Amino acid sequence: MSDRGFDATTPLAAELADLTRRRRALADVAVPRPTATRVIAVANQKGGVGKTTTCVNVAAALARFGAKVLVVDLDPQGNASTALGIDHHGDISSIYDVLVGTSEIADTVVVSPENSQLLCAPSTLDLAGAEIELVTMAAREYRLARALERYRESDAGSDLDYVLIDCPPSLGLLTINAFVAAREVMIPIQCEYYALEGVSQLVRNIELVKGHLNPQLALSTILLTMFDARTNLAQQVVDDVREHFAGQTLHTLIPRSVRVSEAPSYGQTVIAYDAGSPGAVAYQEAAVEIARRGVTV
Repeated sequence: MSDRGFDATTPLAAELADLTRRRRALADVAVPRPTATRVIAVANQKGGVGKTTTCVNVAAALARFGAKVLVVDLDPQGNASTALGIDHHGDISSIYDVLVGTSEIADTVVVSPENSQLLCAPSTLDLAGAEIELVTMAAREYRLARALERYRESDAGSDLDYVLIDCPPSLGLLTINAFVAAREVMIPIQCEYYALEGVSQLVRNIELVKGHLNPQLALSTILLTMFDARTNLAQQVVDDVREHFAGQTLHTLIPRSVRVSEAPSYGQTVIAYDAGSPGAVAYQEAAVEIARRGVTV
């Protein structure tokens, strides 16, 4: 075999060397835990941007670093529950029952098989009809917030470091419940054309909820996903988002990754499926950034 195949100056060799360096850095990283529970709604009404993927992998990465994390699956599709290895197709108590007032969150929480620090309040298809049922209910925007408050005041939920709420890809009552329950919003944005489409409307909705329902709510984090370094378009999207949201956009970019796409089919996050893959490394780096930013949030 020719020695040229091992040339350390080739793009592939440089990429592998960089990935190795980042893995080593993560092995030694110190990740601060928050002084109080951080409740973060992960939202984007535009589908296919990596919202659920981001929610579960950031949660799994934080748990890997020692934090206790609850994922609230507020999307009727239930993809977050699937990715965390949680059965949500049977006759189980779910977040739907919490919203309609027939169960408490403590009755729904299941420990993910991949990490004892990673919990999930699963979704079921019943949640698809919840928005219609909530319309006639008293304090309909506060149902999740009050249930989470009761859970965090209980023995079971008193030691939570993070609550990540996976919102549906819409701006209806479920998402409003998430915004009222949260202190922070994280928006995943894919590095493709039309990336900013709809984000301005989402930001306006965040401001409306902040003005009328939850004055503590803030857009704290934007994470760029599906980045392809081979295209000029992806870099242009990165530049545009960082220009518009300089203070909120994380330095970490989540690359397009086969491993990230494969992991849910095995009922796992990419953190458990292949922790050393580029996508998993990037999500762990994003989790470190989020944790460190929380010191000042």
